[in-house]
Amino acid sequence: MRQRIGLFLTLMLALAGMTALPGVARSEEIRLQITLPGTNTPIPTVFSFATNTPVGPSATPTQTPTATETPTATLTPTPTPTATETPTATFTPSVTPSPTQTPSPTPTPNGPFVYPENVNPLTGLEYPNEEVKSRRNLIVKISNYPPIVRPQTGVNLADLVYEYETEGGVTRFAAIFRTNAPTKVGSVRSARLIDLELVQMYSALLAYSGTSAPIQQLIMSADWVYQSFSPLKGDNCEDAGFCRFPREDLPLEHTLFLDTNLLWAKATRREVNTGYKARGFAFSPTPDPDGQPAVDAFIDWYGQTDARWQYDAATGRYLRYTDGVAHMDAGDGQQLWADNLIIIEVPHDDNPVIFPPDAKYKSIEIQLWDQGRALLLRDGLWYEGYWRRKDREPGSALQIIYGNNQPIMMKPGRTWVSVVRGFGDVILSEQQSDMVATATALANLATPTVNPNAVDTSDSGG
Repeated sequence: MRQRIGLFLTLMLALAGMTALPGVARSEEIRLQITLPGTNTPIPTVFSFATNTPVGPSATPTQTPTATETPTATLTPTPTPTATETPTATFTPSVTPSPTQTPSPTPTPNGPFVYPENVNPLTGLEYPNEEVKSRRNLIVKISNYPPIVRPQTGVNLADLVYEYETEGGVTRFAAIFRTNAPTKVGSVRSARLIDLELVQMYSALLAYSGTSAPIQQLIMSADWVYQSFSPLKGDNCEDAGFCRFPREDLPLEHTLFLDTNLLWAKATRREVNTGYKARGFAFSPTPDPDGQPAVDAFIDWYGQTDARWQYDAATGRYLRYTDGVAHMDAGDGQQLWADNLIIIEVPHDDNPVIFPPDAKYKSIEIQLWDQGRALLLRDGLWYEGYWRRKDREPGSALQIIYGNNQPIMMKPGRTWVSVVRGFGDVILSEQQSDMVATATALANLATPTVNPNAVDTSDSGG
């Protein structure tokens, strides 16, 4: 009997020890739909974030090397040094080295924390002029629902776009501008809780139409209140660029657009238009090794909103479709596009303190802090890893990393970040869906599935 009790206790202690291991994450699968060449039958394939491959970032991240330190590489060395590695000399110096044996200077990393002098950390590309370099990142809230608001204007001119759920599968864009200064962006909509995080992450200005009373109180009490601009605060068309463009078929809340030039000018008068950097992304024109092919990415938000991105090898860009049809930009007449796609899994919850149970309006608390799982797509390849927000200090922006804390290298250019509740809503494929056939089928539907004149009344700010 004592032996049986001892064996039982031993087993229980072993199980308890397994649950306490650091870095162990909930095992879930992402569907990777692969279609064999020469067939029309997709083979559902899955990959799993196993608890040991890769090991997640530790609770206490490894120390990030400073610009004067030489980091110890934890990845398999490749012939070309990464942006965070310092290449070693390829010669053996003699006792008295000659001038020709002096090693070349170490190239400046292009992120995640150190960038070349004239490079925009949002894109990894050089600022086109001093005016762009000296102005501040600007977040503009842009509507994506109901479908009548499409095509939006000016989205393709943003350096970086976050797309996230507002409620019930309806998504909205937070477009961050720095390189370009469009005279018409929108339609402009309301601020949400996640925007308060984005302002800090990107040391940004925030342009929004309005918001619910609890969130407006948070903005008005924030240290960065003078970085926020809205008609709700008295900012108008003449002095801040918030202008109405009425249309008979468009509800009033979808007619507000922004002239970014006027808003940056007002920020200058407020003395808050300073060109701060937001660090986190790391760039390289060469993709990391071991990327897996994926030329079609489908994201579904509860069947209410979806996005499909297809890789265009001719341009090296990803092109967007929404609800089965090409998603266009009314500003340039082109399909929405990006050089990098990032999909991050982030906890979503209601904040009971800000919004009591009987509140008539809510804003989902998307907990964009700490770390979670991530996918990166570039150049027709996908990589699995993690997102991390190093801390909640201004300018500490999103990082995309492997399990050993090394950055996943992004393509220099524009990036689109899709925020989802779980990767079960994401399908990656090695073959592209026939979007021409899909659009034709949708056009032939006798009854539309969505009311194009539906009004998003999720908050009082519009």
